[in-house]
Amino acid sequence: MMDTRSTAIREMDINRPASARMYDAFLGGCHNFGVERSIVERLETALPGIGGTYRENRAFLRRAVEYLLAHGVRQFLDLGSGIPTIGHVHEVARRRTRHFRVVYVDNEPLTVAHSKPLLAAEINAAITHADIRDPKSVLCSPEVRALLDLDEPVGLLMSSVLHYLPDSDQPAELVATYREVLAPGSHLVISHVTDSHEPAPARVLAEHYAETSDPIHLRDIREIESFFGDLDPVPPGTACLADWRPDPGTPAPSPYRLVHGGIARKG
Repeated sequence: MMDTRSTAIREMDINRPASARMYDAFLGGCHNFGVERSIVERLETALPGIGGTYRENRAFLRRAVEYLLAHGVRQFLDLGSGIPTIGHVHEVARRRTRHFRVVYVDNEPLTVAHSKPLLAAEINAAITHADIRDPKSVLCSPEVRALLDLDEPVGLLMSSVLHYLPDSDQPAELVATYREVLAPGSHLVISHVTDSHEPAPARVLAEHYAETSDPIHLRDIREIESFFGDLDPVPPGTACLADWRPDPGTPAPSPYRLVHGGIARKG
């Protein structure tokens, strides 16, 4: 049964850093403000080379999308997408095929406002303003209804989003709700900040994010693995992102092992 929980509407706030615009700043994008650039600079001082972690996450997302395309998946639902720039899902898919459809989902009003003009000329991609904690609002949104066929395999992308949900939001139950509606042949992609490998840098990262509109919640790798439920893991299973099917000969871009993830398939 679909979860019908309701969530508060997120208000626009340009005075506090937002995670989507911080990510954009770390990737060298232009869709961010001084408040994001300031905390990005502070993080880079506290954790030299931390920008590589964000590039590593984006590289993992690219490899994940390429894997799904190679295995016949042509439609993608990206939860907590942020701003779809700098090698995001539709750009990766377009390099491989003309036959793809992508719906991005974000609850931050300015992120959605920035994203819509970027996608205006892309007939195979759209963004919806919805909160992933309300699956009904996501899955019944006009954008999902127009672009995605949920009776066919979907690539459900939860890249660097679940760590923004506190335990009180019951993330395990939420992911289970989404898993339940996936058609056979669908895949779930997850990446999540963890303190299992390097607790001290993870704490520094969390302390900085506590000042933003999107504090992060560190989880160990066993809990991250549990989000996949009974889906079939894609080899090598979950791993630090740099170790998940890395491109041959490419050194890890980050000196930290802070993000864990993987892919699993619904049989």
